[in-house]
Amino acid sequence: MASGLTRRPAPGLPAEVTGFVGRRQEQAKLATLLRSARLVTVTGPGGVGKTRLSLRVAAKVAARFRDGICLVELAGLRAPELLPHMLATSLGLPEQDTRPQLDAVLDYLRDREMLLILDTCEHLIDACSVLASTVVKSAAGVTVLATSRQTLDANGEHVLGVPPLPEPDAIELFAQRAATAVPGFAVSDANRANVVKLCRWLDGIPLAIELATVRLRAVPLEQLALRLGDRFLLLTGERRDALPHHQTLRTAIGWSHDLCTPAQQLLWARLSVFAGSFDVTGAEQVCAGDPLPEVEVLRTLMELVDKSVVVLTGDGRYRLLDTIREFGAERLAESGCEAAVRARHVRRYVAMAQYFHEHVIAEDQLDRYRELRAEHDNIRAALGYAFDAGCLTGEAASLATDLYAYWQISGLLGEGRYWMTKVLSGYPDPSPERAWALVMIGILAALQGEIPDALAALDEGIPMAEALGQDLTGARGYGHRTLAYGFAGLPAEAAAAAAVASARATLIGDEAGLVALDVEMSLLHLHNGDPHRAIEQSAQGLARFCPGSAERWMQGWLNFYTGLSQFLLGSLEESAATLRTALTMKHELGDSVGMAYCLETLGWVASAWQRFDRAAWLLGAADTLWTRAGTRLSGDAQMEAVRQHAAAAASDALGPARYAALYGRGARDRLDHTVAIATGDSEAAADETTDSELTSRQRQIAALVADGLSNKEIAARLVISKRTVDAHIDHIFAKLGVSSRTQLAARRAPTP
Repeated sequence: MASGLTRRPAPGLPAEVTGFVGRRQEQAKLATLLRSARLVTVTGPGGVGKTRLSLRVAAKVAARFRDGICLVELAGLRAPELLPHMLATSLGLPEQDTRPQLDAVLDYLRDREMLLILDTCEHLIDACSVLASTVVKSAAGVTVLATSRQTLDANGEHVLGVPPLPEPDAIELFAQRAATAVPGFAVSDANRANVVKLCRWLDGIPLAIELATVRLRAVPLEQLALRLGDRFLLLTGERRDALPHHQTLRTAIGWSHDLCTPAQQLLWARLSVFAGSFDVTGAEQVCAGDPLPEVEVLRTLMELVDKSVVVLTGDGRYRLLDTIREFGAERLAESGCEAAVRARHVRRYVAMAQYFHEHVIAEDQLDRYRELRAEHDNIRAALGYAFDAGCLTGEAASLATDLYAYWQISGLLGEGRYWMTKVLSGYPDPSPERAWALVMIGILAALQGEIPDALAALDEGIPMAEALGQDLTGARGYGHRTLAYGFAGLPAEAAAAAAVASARATLIGDEAGLVALDVEMSLLHLHNGDPHRAIEQSAQGLARFCPGSAERWMQGWLNFYTGLSQFLLGSLEESAATLRTALTMKHELGDSVGMAYCLETLGWVASAWQRFDRAAWLLGAADTLWTRAGTRLSGDAQMEAVRQHAAAAASDALGPARYAALYGRGARDRLDHTVAIATGDSEAAADETTDSELTSRQRQIAALVADGLSNKEIAARLVISKRTVDAHIDHIFAKLGVSSRTQLAARRAPTP
């Protein structure tokens, strides 16, 4: 039977936007497997509903996994080497330390209870098999659920094959989707025979059925059944079962393709170069061209949406389903125009990268950065194609290196270095491209803590830039050397490099380089124990921006270093205000490491103010982000000592139980809510998370406790065992940081 049209998604999962039909047996089997097996692969032909089934069951079993669900969508990934980076991105892990990315991921997962969904594995089958096996061996609490057209063939793998829908469910799906296409449509005695005929021809494959029902807008049901039946008979003779399921789907897609206009067919093929989602501007820039003028792209795109060839994602973006994209890619290759369309695709992202590089501290920084994040799958696809196509090597180098700020802001330092290393391979001899790549590898390696690699890259890149007359590259190189020397504990060398960087950047008018140098020097002054100079340097950097500037990246760090320095000097009011500004900026960018530093230092301020509830909660909130980053406070011993002092003061004042409860609540709270509270000034910030920390049943029990009922009376009222009530109350006490029924009554939680 069909469910409702929409369902509230479990955290980490997309919402269902259409009704779900049937699959009760498969749902039950998969739910059972996820109770006992550590590695489960859902297999079946394209369009049969593997992903939809997996996500629905995952939502149902989400409560079993303490640390939630992580969905890793692999359809747009083509480089197996980037699979660990893709997983890290999906987990929200910044690439900030010296460990290989897979090691960082495994360390994060090791103590977690989580469901990890690897969706669409067939084109990366070997890499996914190795990854899944490694995760299962290394993280005992993690269950891996994969979807693929073939098995992973990994040790311990349990396989659930998803067959086409049985006829009754296929008919119900047809009726539901047809009613969406043609309001008022219903299966009746008069039309049932034709519906059955169509569902049989389409072999019960959900995607094929959905594509067919869209045609009802233009073709009566009887004619639809006749035309589709004729198409299959041409291929199979009288045998309805002569085509395998994947060929049935291809035939249905091909029929939909044949019914498209030439313009629609052309756009379908050209859209196949996009990986993941795309927007209207992207479609116009990449897909327009004789015989499809740019002014016709939007109208034709809307027609493909109407035919269910293109899916509207709900955030103003569009995508092709994998099987439909594959069909379009084949048509594009047959047309002889693939290279030209892919070249336009690459050029679109080269232009975006170049603009971001040239306007890195401009007022539209945040909008352009968010645009790049939304296009990450396409950036990765463009890089892959550009590096594979020898004639586009220059554009590949530009795309990889001009995104230097994007790699830093997003925390994708390892992936940035991966692509920049490819630039070095493509340019083995001295060249502007090689020099720029070396200098940018220098900053990424320094931020990852790999100082020897950073200095080696800079020591090669700076002289090369100077010899080639690349003034900007040389100036930036000295700025990056400043940071690398500072991290290496060489203050004199850092100061000398900074002086050269400042002089050269001033000479060529590199305002972005000067601001970056202010950020780097502010950090180094703090490392050297001079918060007064750090404040002065940060003020110099902030003065380079106009009042109310919308730039977020550099100002976020400058405000943080100012706030930290103010704390160290005992100016708590000023520190709190500055840190809140920094936290807001870091949150807008989604910079998890930056937010961790801000929350951490705000926790120290709260402890110094003796607002110990707030301090414990803030330190717990920061700890969640530090766990993702891999190393708390970047391993800085002095900052760690300050943290331990603040935590000890809060724990002594609150008592270990209360401190642990508030710390845990901060660690579990939603990030958006955490930032909203942390940027305010509520004394009772920790108490504001009460409702979100209790389940519906726990709130119900807490209310009954507050009304004076005993555990036995509560069990009778709710028709559950007393042992269950006892366990719930223990959990309620722990979450709320109370130790008695009287305290619980005073903090009475509302009933649902």
